[in-house]
Amino acid sequence: MIVEVRGLRKVYEGKQQVIAVDGIDLNVEEGAIYGLLGPNGAGKTTTISICTTRAIPTAGTVRIAGIDCVAEPALARRSIGVVPQYNTLDRSCTISENIYFHCLFFGFSSADAKARTAQLLEQFHLTERVKSYPSQLSGGLAQRVQIARAIAHRPKVLFLDEPSAGLDPQSRIAMWEAVQGLRHEGITVVLTTHYMEEADELCDRVAIIDHGKILVEDSPAALKSSVGAQKMYQLHLRDQSGSSALAGKLGTMEGVASADVVGDGVRVLAHGTDGLLSEVVSAAAPYGLRDMTITETSLETVFIKLTGRDLRE
Repeated sequence: MIVEVRGLRKVYEGKQQVIAVDGIDLNVEEGAIYGLLGPNGAGKTTTISICTTRAIPTAGTVRIAGIDCVAEPALARRSIGVVPQYNTLDRSCTISENIYFHCLFFGFSSADAKARTAQLLEQFHLTERVKSYPSQLSGGLAQRVQIARAIAHRPKVLFLDEPSAGLDPQSRIAMWEAVQGLRHEGITVVLTTHYMEEADELCDRVAIIDHGKILVEDSPAALKSSVGAQKMYQLHLRDQSGSSALAGKLGTMEGVASADVVGDGVRVLAHGTDGLLSEVVSAAAPYGLRDMTITETSLETVFIKLTGRDLRE
């Protein structure tokens, strides 16, 4: 395993103790794209911070390519590339200089640094912006520069913390393509995200995390199939007083996996829609059905089944 995490725990002491990470175990295979999926505040960024030597754990161990990140942080950093949540490009340098100086910092000769910079600028389609400064770049372009810089010293593992946060859909897709292209270089990728589509599109395996704990871990396809349903109905009622009764009624229907009271109505997980939709509507109408949405089973459905709440909460 290229990334091994055992019993990872991080507690912030203060007036009120905060347990950010609570006993996480992870194994990431070499060459994989691995995702930590969960809502804001779940412990994803803290986990990445410890793995990249930016934070010290309260307990537990992290090994990157066999190197203990706590005992030998300087050595571990040679195998690690990091793209944090926020733009950390040097604003006083061009994008070319940002990559070039990064190479020098990691011991490249001037000639090798220039060659590696030119290679990365071409690889990430940045040659036309070689003399641009970070302030002149869109969010998507800046993110590509950050990824290029992070892998300039040829790390074994690249950590991406919320890589598509703040990007428009087109820039997000371009970023996904850049990340998928890293497979050809043999770089293992560990990313955090609260976008279920991102985890589903990019990751070979996903760990769903909440309140500092891993709730479940598997491939996206396996996680979605574990729900035992293909559709999710969200029933919004005018009056919530009948929600419990409606949930009980719907839960007994053939084809319904589960029915639970949530928010202003009832959430139903079902095996399909053939013949079921009209039955659900008929059953809900006397309870003041105001609106209904139907979605495909997703990684968010898995999270909802595990926690009873939306991933975005």
